Amino acid sequence: MGCLLSLLLFVAFLYYGVNIGEVYFRYYRLLDEIQSQARLASALDDGTIRRRIEAAVQDIGLPEDAARQISIRRTLSPREINIETSYSETVHLPLFTHTFNLHPKASESL
Repeated sequence: MGCLLSLLLFVAFLYYGVNIGEVYFRYYRLLDEIQSQARLASALDDGTIRRRIEAAVQDIGLPEDAARQISIRRTLSPREINIETSYSETVHLPLFTHTFNLHPKASESL
């Protein structure tokens, strides 16, 4: 009986962990793309950066909010670029529903 209960708990943790982990995996993929575009920003215009991030959002399978809320700001003093967005993902699992509010952002000197 104890072994069966342990196995059931292990499977439950695994199931919940995989589904919640997918949210963070997609977040880090988008964050990596934003950081890459920030590093290349001195050679690219804002429109190109926006199109590349929007394509990554679509490729990753994130909500459209992530593409609509992209903010690209360049400052002169200090010379840097700030790229950020925000979006929400809701996870529906048995006995658990949670909305994750995520805000990936990157800054890089120009």
